[in-house]
Amino acid sequence: MVAVVTPMQEGGAIDYRAFADLIEFHIGEGTDALVAAGTTGESATLDFEEHREVIRFAVGQVRGRIPVIAGTGANSTREALELTRGAKESGADACLLVTPYYNKPTQEGLYLHHKLIAESVDIPQILYNVPGRTACDMLPATVQRLSRVPGIAGIKEATGSIERSNDIMQLCGKDFAVYCGEDIAAAETMLRGARGVISVTANVAPAQMHEMCKAALAGDRARAEQIDARLHGLHQALFLESNPIPVKWALHRMNRIPPGLRLPLTPLAADFHDEVHAAMRRAGVVQ
Repeated sequence: MVAVVTPMQEGGAIDYRAFADLIEFHIGEGTDALVAAGTTGESATLDFEEHREVIRFAVGQVRGRIPVIAGTGANSTREALELTRGAKESGADACLLVTPYYNKPTQEGLYLHHKLIAESVDIPQILYNVPGRTACDMLPATVQRLSRVPGIAGIKEATGSIERSNDIMQLCGKDFAVYCGEDIAAAETMLRGARGVISVTANVAPAQMHEMCKAALAGDRARAEQIDARLHGLHQALFLESNPIPVKWALHRMNRIPPGLRLPLTPLAADFHDEVHAAMRRAGVVQ
């Protein structure tokens, strides 16, 4: 599943024409699902109406050909609830809800936050744990509690720890889907039982990520590791600066999107250009 960028012009305006073309690129390359308005989609710099419109647009452009998962998390429970309701009204297939950031809720607060949204909006919901960004870590025991709440279907686990994903899979059972949130750990995590990856790398190498996932989910370790080895440098290079700075630079170099980002994000530092481009060449996405 691609955590798709939100294309922007240099002044920061959303470029919906480029977004439509990018969605078509992903469908043509075999991307299995689209995650719109997530971290990689610069959700933190979208205002409320833009956030809802990005989701509506993605659903409309996809036209049911692949699932659309809407990023609807917020550090305010009320805002997350309204975004989730809006995503359902727009026809999204599921929602991805990051743990509330900055206000550092307790584990009980996390449980009550996600439970309320799941009970209020009838749409499949995927928890999203990324403590490196949120300063909030949803522990496996809390995930286990939430896995019993109807409507909560899985988790994007982005601690980067394969052991953490293993713990969640053991606690929550086979009916609860664990998705890797770190490209560099995705192949091994899927080989151990995770259902897939919500991927940054898939923005620039969608066909290869699809094939790697297909092999890993089939238990074909040799094939999955062979493909992943070609992508390893890209997994690393796309995080040389804060996501989505490097991936947007890479997509612009591929002539897929304009170069725009919104402050406080800034263009990729020149010191990293050669390293990202070299990783793209090794992965076979540019000459």
